[in-house]
Amino acid sequence: MKLTIIGTGYVGLVTGTGFANLGNDVVCLDVDANKIASLEKGDVPIFEPGLEEWFRRNIKSKRLTFTTNTMDAVQSSDIILICVGTPSDPGKAADLSAVKDVAAAIGKHMNDYKVIVNKSTVPVGTAELVTNIIKENQTSDIPFDVVSNPEFLREGAAVKDFENPDRIIIGVDSDRAREMMGSLYRSMGRIGRPIMFTDIKSAEIIKYASNAMLATRISFMNQIGFLCEKTGANIKEVAKGLGLDNRIGPRFLQAGIGYGGSCFPKDVTALVSTLKEFDCDCDLFEAVHRINENQKTLAVEKLAEVLEIKDSRVGLWGISFKPKTDDIREAPSLHIARELQRRGAKVHAYDPVAIESAKKELADVEYFDNPYESVRDCDALILVTEWDEFRNVDMRAVKVLLKQQIVIDGRNIWDQKEMEELGFTYRSIGR
Repeated sequence: MKLTIIGTGYVGLVTGTGFANLGNDVVCLDVDANKIASLEKGDVPIFEPGLEEWFRRNIKSKRLTFTTNTMDAVQSSDIILICVGTPSDPGKAADLSAVKDVAAAIGKHMNDYKVIVNKSTVPVGTAELVTNIIKENQTSDIPFDVVSNPEFLREGAAVKDFENPDRIIIGVDSDRAREMMGSLYRSMGRIGRPIMFTDIKSAEIIKYASNAMLATRISFMNQIGFLCEKTGANIKEVAKGLGLDNRIGPRFLQAGIGYGGSCFPKDVTALVSTLKEFDCDCDLFEAVHRINENQKTLAVEKLAEVLEIKDSRVGLWGISFKPKTDDIREAPSLHIARELQRRGAKVHAYDPVAIESAKKELADVEYFDNPYESVRDCDALILVTEWDEFRNVDMRAVKVLLKQQIVIDGRNIWDQKEMEELGFTYRSIGR
């Protein structure tokens, strides 16, 4: 099939490359000429395991191309997938300005029947909005269908998730669109991936509900973590006991210093905004968001209990919001670094892949390309992101390098007893 992907950010690039890898002819459209030129040269702008191999293979086969020409991209396609950003606006609702601009452009240039797919995370009712904007901008009455097909790509595992998704949700209201979307995903259906067709508004809500549920589990465990600390219980043991209940399961039950990234923070607040718009109670999700925001600087509060932060030097391990990505959007590391600086500390930082991204956001931080050098002569170490390489570091060497043997483990990756036996002043979350 001939596909146009509008937007070459994280979702657009992974989705476009993935569909090209399935044998489709894919053109990726973006208004950023410099970005398109870079992509045409073969530069992959994001770190995502497995993506570069896919990317280069499909550029070489000419199944994956890039353009800034909106008219050609719209008119040459059977299916158009909208993959533009929907960040939070000043009121914390989803900013749909890019989606609206794309819908207007599609209406202006459409030459025959198209299926237009909302892949971006958008609030309920957006398909109807896109439909109306396209009609308003059409010069003739050309038929089309708008479909909701939310993405469920986890950063750090997006290639795997594209090839083997948990589920594929497709919201349609016409047989013609259903048939075309079924053809697009037919190869995944053959390997047993569940494809669920539903109405459009249900599909739109499923995406927000999924992210809100996962965010709720995280904030739930972080709230229970405070009780564990007060009573002498161990949050990791509590999580294990909870996870053994088949009705609950073990995933997303890890206490820590909060969630970040491009999805959970903005999607929870956007859901709150939507609930308010429809006069629904939203206190549960407001609490989820509030707990998470408070959690982001908890590591600094724990450090202040054992160290005079002013004029100290603190090492941070991990800058990305999660392992296996260089994405630092809403990362707890940003809040922690800025709070340390506000209190008068100098910050040293190390991350396997996210340093260049961090340099654009964090000023007056000294960056290192080696975790051990980043803690040399520091008064304390804060573990922020649970990269695998941190699990097996030589903590005896870290102890020698630190000026004061203080470790704040924001992700509970180290054994408390072992750390204390090594002589560290060790603080973790919920233990």
